[in-house]
Amino acid sequence: MADLSSLKDLAPASEASAPVHVRKVDTLGRSYATGKRKNAVARVWVKAGSGKIIINGRDFTAYFARPVLQMILQQPIVAAARTGQFDIVATVAGGGLSGQAGAVRHGLSKALTYFEPGLRSVLKKGGFLTRDSRVVERKKYGKAKARRSFQFSKR
Repeated sequence: MADLSSLKDLAPASEASAPVHVRKVDTLGRSYATGKRKNAVARVWVKAGSGKIIINGRDFTAYFARPVLQMILQQPIVAAARTGQFDIVATVAGGGLSGQAGAVRHGLSKALTYFEPGLRSVLKKGGFLTRDSRVVERKKYGKAKARRSFQFSKR
């Protein structure tokens, strides 16, 4: 290249380099995703329906009795403005109730993006697609807990 005018002859970069998100639905019309938080793992199925949410065979209000956990669970649906449009079935294992609610929220967000790829930008902006990787730190030898030392006495 002798000068910059020859740059216009170059072919443009391929537009296909941006990831294309495709709808992933099984033969029953459901989309599936796995969500994780702390030690909890949730398997979530989403299909078009009346808005029922079933966790481990029970209604979500019975499984997550605390209103805060119910709110955490419904955040992706509210952010996407799809309240009452999807039936959600989830099985969750491991961890405590707070971790399980976070795991279901993560799995639900991923499943919604598989069912309706247009929701991805809304859910990504809300931070629902990011896996919260914080886990409990392991206990070290010579320590009372992970970092707590035993009481020191000079005499």
